[in-house]
Amino acid sequence: MRIILCGFGTVAQSLAKLLVSRSDDLYAKYGIMPRIVGAFDTHGGAVEQSGLDLNRLVEIKKKFGSIKHYDKSKKKWSGLEIIKNVDADVLIETTASNYHDAEPGMSHIITAMKRGMHVISVNKGPLAIAFPSLMELATYNQVQFRFSGTVGGGTPILDYAKNSLQGEQIVSFAGILNGTTNYILTNMSHGMSFAQALKDAKSRGYVEADESLDLDGFDAAAKLVILANWIMGMKVTMPDINRTGIRKVTSEDVKKAAKKKMAIKLIASCDKELVVAPKEIPIDDPLCVNGTLNAISFTSEHSGTQTIIGKGAGGTETASAILRDLLDIRKEILRD
Repeated sequence: MRIILCGFGTVAQSLAKLLVSRSDDLYAKYGIMPRIVGAFDTHGGAVEQSGLDLNRLVEIKKKFGSIKHYDKSKKKWSGLEIIKNVDADVLIETTASNYHDAEPGMSHIITAMKRGMHVISVNKGPLAIAFPSLMELATYNQVQFRFSGTVGGGTPILDYAKNSLQGEQIVSFAGILNGTTNYILTNMSHGMSFAQALKDAKSRGYVEADESLDLDGFDAAAKLVILANWIMGMKVTMPDINRTGIRKVTSEDVKKAAKKKMAIKLIASCDKELVVAPKEIPIDDPLCVNGTLNAISFTSEHSGTQTIIGKGAGGTETASAILRDLLDIRKEILRD
């Protein structure tokens, strides 16, 4: 299986290491031999039809800050040039989420689909802005489109709702979909001010470079768009979300909630409308998880409410979701 890798940050490097460590196992168990034939970051790329040496790729990124130094021929590959000119079966999109125009991820995905490549994305931007049209494009070009790493990282939230609750009618769902804001609100419940909790979260590397993505609810809203479309069959995008972040939550608000045995959490919900906003929930509610954990409760017509809890992010966790999608695509190809 020939793969083009867009972006070579934490997630892509974790995936490279995972593919190396599990290469024998993947072939023995699933008959799959993933081969990265092209990869690029913001500075340039590398191409090798026989497959790039992933250990060397990671070492070069660490040493020089870019994988463009991998190619001794000094040919300068741009990302779109690689997608347009290198033959591959699957494109894996791991570049940073952008909720303004979703670039460069949007162009990567569209170009790949038009060339007949299956696509795996952990970049939420294109899905948040154009989920319905990307699904239509995938269908039109007869390619698979997978994105389980966009919601919940390594926790299979999308798979659970789509497969484990198969045959059930999910009527609503609500969840904590952003681990950073959950960490901040947890620390505020332990006595920190918002500013102190934010500073602590930044020092641990939990906060996006653009902090508004976490604090103003953009990240949670993007995940809500993906869930609403994939699970509820809606056709919605970011402007359809009623979004409020956590900047206005005060220590006083947190203390008042605690007196009522409640906790303030940033909740993304899909019921009569799509909302992301801070909300008081009972401390004994299964949804009331702390730290960087994510949790989501699905309410079904017959089986009641079920909650799934897990880590929301992390390079290794998200890489495992990509691998899960890769195996899923392989299974679909064999079925056809």
